[in-house]
Amino acid sequence: MKFTTLSAALALALGSLSVAAQEVHQASEKAIKLAQENILIDTHIDVPYRIHNKWDDVSKATERGDFDYPRAIEGGLNAPFMSIYIPANLEFEGKGKSYELANQLIDMMEALAYRAPDKFAIADSVADVEKQFKDGVMSLAMGMENGSPIEGEIKNLHHFYERGVRYITLAHSQSNHISDSSYDIRRKWKGLSPFGKELVSEMNNIGMLIDVSHISDAAFYQVMELSKVPVIASHSSLRKYTPGFERNMDDDMLLALKKNGGVIQINFGSSFVTSRLIAGTTVVMRPRIRPKKRAKTPPTLRRPT
Repeated sequence: MKFTTLSAALALALGSLSVAAQEVHQASEKAIKLAQENILIDTHIDVPYRIHNKWDDVSKATERGDFDYPRAIEGGLNAPFMSIYIPANLEFEGKGKSYELANQLIDMMEALAYRAPDKFAIADSVADVEKQFKDGVMSLAMGMENGSPIEGEIKNLHHFYERGVRYITLAHSQSNHISDSSYDIRRKWKGLSPFGKELVSEMNNIGMLIDVSHISDAAFYQVMELSKVPVIASHSSLRKYTPGFERNMDDDMLLALKKNGGVIQINFGSSFVTSRLIAGTTVVMRPRIRPKKRAKTPPTLRRPT
């Protein structure tokens, strides 16, 4: 059984041109066959927070968002990691808020699988994914985007592992009690906090993957020094194409990740793959199933990717 990793948006907009100038691409029959016959994993799907703010039944075709069951099946996606996304500001609004939201989002993913057992099943191991693939149901794995729900207590790490979370993005758009963020110029910890270093070790011990997307360069290299097992970058891209954008990884970081044995899943959002719009081309990925009308993402859901 071959595992294929996919971390891509369903549509890429590389320019803003008239419809007449658009170039439409359709996947080849070979690509479609490969996608349907192998296990495809997307390590970052922003469904939980999306439906927490406004309910959408993603077991059916939806008019908003980038994920629903029909489109995922159309593209051959078998094992999406549902992002237990915690807004960065919650950590600074009082203890317990991040922890509570994380548990609510996990509850929602369990409820989704319960409501549509013919389509979804919770997966917390490779064995689960392989079995569910054979059974013809989509595996819902979970990764936590922003480690703030740990709230400085190792017991909370164990709690979320028991609840099925299998990776943690150490920080998000602001530095937290674990790590500096690539988006936060204050660099409170100059990398990882003392607790963050302790957390990395315990994540290794229990089998929780460390996600280095979003963290600062200094924090990344400290993780490389401390982690005894491979890590992941769940949704990052290459800084070579976006000079000065620290959210992406430079060539030295990629080589360090290679030495660690880790992997990067490429984020194909426009701002992650080019520092300027490419004049003369708009690429449109055309699925065979698509909603009649797509609503714009509500402003309350927009956030750093």
